[in-house]
Amino acid sequence: MTALAAFRDGIRRVNGAPAILWGLVLVTLLVSLPLAMVVRGMIEVHLGPSATAALAAERGSYDWLEEFAAQASGIGRTLTPSVTGFAAVLDNAGGLLDNRPLAPTIIGVTTAWLVLWTFLSGGVLDRLARQRPTRSHGFFAACGTHFWRFLRLGLVAAVVYVVLFGAVHDWLFTAAYGRLTRDVTVERTAFAVRTGAYVVFSAGLAAFALLFDYARVRIVVEDRRSALGALVSAGRFLSRYRRRAAALFLLNAGALLALMALYAVAAPGALAGLRGWVALALGQTYIIGRHYLKLLMYASETALFQGTLAHAGYTAAPAVVWPESPAVETIENAGPQA
Repeated sequence: MTALAAFRDGIRRVNGAPAILWGLVLVTLLVSLPLAMVVRGMIEVHLGPSATAALAAERGSYDWLEEFAAQASGIGRTLTPSVTGFAAVLDNAGGLLDNRPLAPTIIGVTTAWLVLWTFLSGGVLDRLARQRPTRSHGFFAACGTHFWRFLRLGLVAAVVYVVLFGAVHDWLFTAAYGRLTRDVTVERTAFAVRTGAYVVFSAGLAAFALLFDYARVRIVVEDRRSALGALVSAGRFLSRYRRRAAALFLLNAGALLALMALYAVAAPGALAGLRGWVALALGQTYIIGRHYLKLLMYASETALFQGTLAHAGYTAAPAVVWPESPAVETIENAGPQA
């Protein structure tokens, strides 16, 4: 299977599982809604019945946003001008590449989301691999089956990312960057060196992300119980089919960049009035698009693995059959009375 064929097959698989997409959107909303309500309460207390409140409601006020963030605590400090429109996307990307520390509240919510996604991703991958509805009992049975395997794999991934964002990031952007720009007098040369460091670091992140993605795929498709064994097998697969895997990664990355470009063009910067509601609607549409592309990445990687190894319809785990109720089972087992 070629990378393009796997990408197309991934689109077909995701389009055939709309419940998975909308379920992830709903879970994201439920996780983020409590935080939004906390920030709303902080804003209400800070503004009160003032002229600034009316101004912020009518056409927004960036000066007030900066004032609010300066006096806020906890999750309230995240409400800054950078959370509006496409600036939020750039701020998140910049924070990741620059390894900026997160607020403790955000760390807690992110950790909770990662654990929840570790649980759900087993059912998601199982549904995309089988290419047929598994219903709620089959979905959650797959979630439970693969959760502990994915959790062990996640612990390995956590160690790798700690090294990447700790030692490697510090060496690239402090030691190496300082050494290479020590005697540089031209600003664009220093900018080019830093850009190169971003490219190298991003390539490392992408390589390990692919490795862990294909390890998850092998765990689900082949019903592997060993996380380390799946990781080694994923490495062999990527080594053998590196061109196809790299091409598929570039297709998925291109789709993400296209979505980001559309959002950058369409998203307004205002927070209030009609433009504020438009910004909210476009932001939610962008989030739905991100979820779609995340599923597309998993689906296309699964399609490439299954198609390349010539067992596209194969999943080792048996289909889950939900048992009948005790009453029905008693009736069925009751023999004819003499």
